[in-house]
Amino acid sequence: MRRRFLVVLAILVPLAGLFLYAALRTGPFAPVPVRIAAIERKAITPGLFGIGTVEARWRYRIGPTRTGRLAELGVDVGDTVKAGQILGKMDPIDLDERLIAQAAGVSALESAISMADARLDDARAGRTYTESQYRRYLALLETHAVSEDAVEAAAQRDQTATAAMAAATAAVELAQREHAAARASLKALDRQKDELTLRTPIDGLIVERHIEPGSTAMAGEAVIEMIDPSTLWIHLRLNQLDAAGLQAGLACRIELRSRPGEFLPGRILRVEPLADEVTEEMLAKVVFDQTPQPLPPVGELAEVHVQLPAEPATLAVPAAAILSHQNRQGVWLAENGKPRFVPVRTGRRSAEGEIQILSGLEDAGDDIPVVVHSERTITPRSRLKIKPDRNSP
Repeated sequence: MRRRFLVVLAILVPLAGLFLYAALRTGPFAPVPVRIAAIERKAITPGLFGIGTVEARWRYRIGPTRTGRLAELGVDVGDTVKAGQILGKMDPIDLDERLIAQAAGVSALESAISMADARLDDARAGRTYTESQYRRYLALLETHAVSEDAVEAAAQRDQTATAAMAAATAAVELAQREHAAARASLKALDRQKDELTLRTPIDGLIVERHIEPGSTAMAGEAVIEMIDPSTLWIHLRLNQLDAAGLQAGLACRIELRSRPGEFLPGRILRVEPLADEVTEEMLAKVVFDQTPQPLPPVGELAEVHVQLPAEPATLAVPAAAILSHQNRQGVWLAENGKPRFVPVRTGRRSAEGEIQILSGLEDAGDDIPVVVHSERTITPRSRLKIKPDRNSP
């Protein structure tokens, strides 16, 4: 029995030692592998990051001012057009015949004006003759060469001639007004016909084609949409918590989704006076320093990095070191292989991933690093195993 006991003991002791070793090295009691970083005093350059959408500042919707059928359309999506270029035409229906009829009416009224002018000249000549006759009869009456009845007859003829001249003058004015109205109607019809021709107002790019030839276009409905490529900008959204310091004129780096790794220079044109209360975001417009070629499609997403002025020198740690413990924000210090949690108050964050420490680490030694990554959750009772930096050889 003693011998058997010794054999079992010889087997169990190594197993217990092996279990204890495994528990302390690889089990729940094993040291937590962590990566550390030094606490530095430096002036960081804060940066803002947001997602935006490529948009066109000026977008033109071109269509008829009157309901009609689209007769032809000579451009397609992606075409570059020049100012004044004809894009398409609407079917005039009976407009040409109405123009011919109206032009004939204008010509007829011009003839009527000529006839009225001739009648006025005749009436004016008659009025001149009767007036002179009346004056002559008045002179003869003083010498008793004619009777008073003859003078009254001459006066009556003069009044009749005066009325005839007034009527002729009114007829001329009426004919002229009718002629002016007819010319205005003809001009309106010409304008209507001109509006049936769809022209581009600027040099631009066709981005949408809504209606095909043969379809009916309602008044005010867009047939073609075009943009001015030189007015492309980005509608940027930024988290309100990180938007401190955002202002017009700040330099930006723009990375389009279709061009990863290519950074285009730009700047903040303006910060919108209205924020998005639902998503809690600030809105801004970002313009390119130079229009990118080839043009990015309208609606493409873009990542925008906004560069802010450098902050005064303060303590700084990698942003990954900021953790939460017992509902407090802070960092884990690695002191002689043991962790110690220190609550801190943070400030601005840099584009390189560093964050200001405004308070909390004033008493920490310069040689005490902070934990930036751990493979398991750290507690004050944990033991730490420092792993080499990834960038070290």
